[in-house]
Amino acid sequence: MSKLFKRLSVMLLIVIIISSFMLWYQYNVFLKTPLTLTPDNATFEIKPGSNIRQVASQLEAKKLIPYGQLFLVYARLQGSAGHIKAGEYQLEPGIKPDELLKKFTAGQVLQYQLGIIEGKRFRDIVADIHSNPTIEKTLAADDFQTIMSKLGADAGMQPEGWFFPDTYHFPRKTTDLEFLKRSHKAMQDYLNKAWEGRVSNPTITTPYQALILASIVEKETGLPEERPLVARVFLNRLEKGMMLQTDPTVIYGIGDKYDGNIRKVDLQTDTPYNTYTRFGLPPTPIATPSKAAIDAVMHPAVSNALYFVATTPGGASQFSETLDQHNQAVRQYILNRKKAMEQKP
Repeated sequence: MSKLFKRLSVMLLIVIIISSFMLWYQYNVFLKTPLTLTPDNATFEIKPGSNIRQVASQLEAKKLIPYGQLFLVYARLQGSAGHIKAGEYQLEPGIKPDELLKKFTAGQVLQYQLGIIEGKRFRDIVADIHSNPTIEKTLAADDFQTIMSKLGADAGMQPEGWFFPDTYHFPRKTTDLEFLKRSHKAMQDYLNKAWEGRVSNPTITTPYQALILASIVEKETGLPEERPLVARVFLNRLEKGMMLQTDPTVIYGIGDKYDGNIRKVDLQTDTPYNTYTRFGLPPTPIATPSKAAIDAVMHPAVSNALYFVATTPGGASQFSETLDQHNQAVRQYILNRKKAMEQKP
């Protein structure tokens, strides 16, 4: 009986050793084997509140790994089980379970992007947000009327011009309000920084006035390198008490009725934005200004020019100090435009 017990004990020990070796071998093969990716499972979402056991089960259910329990064991051995972060993850070809766990604990979630383009109006920005399928919509149409108070700004402030043009990267389910907060803060930060380093000008006494003028420069500039000169023209006009007389402000005042053409009656019809009928700056920006436009207002070119007009359609501008010089430049522009039309096939 004693010999039989010893034999059974030896056999049991051998079975345990072999089983342990097989488990160890299977565990190591598991860690070195890339996930099985298909077009249907190349992204993986960890929902808020999920624990490591649920994540491991999901990975197995999606056939990304053969054994969810091994992933669970590995995460616990690494001390990472309680550190996974919710979000949507892009799974790259060749990724292994250990790399996947690092991605989950680092929160390397899939990023989407949306750009705010300089020169756009706030309503265009809102439309782009609404059409982006990865941004979660939490704001109703009426909320955009009071959006500035939701962003922590003065409730009476208008949103036009207050969102920084850039390409923003963000994870899925970022809300529309979160996106706007980020862009608004970026504009605040840049405007304040630029204001601190500005060249002082008696006609622009607040950062908001600089933002308004920058939006006009943005819409009036055909060539980026002309922004400082265009800014100087408008500053010179303000200093001399002249009207700005800039078409983009008139167009903004027309609103939805603008059909692509600006007529004499439009220039004569008074609105808060008609700089042909009113002196000074319009009450708000008319578009989203770029960094370059803001910089141009803060550091304008040195010039006595009071007028400018394009030399050719879409070409460089001719800057003039007197009305006679400007009228001559306008006549030359009309002549150049006529020649260009005649040369078209």
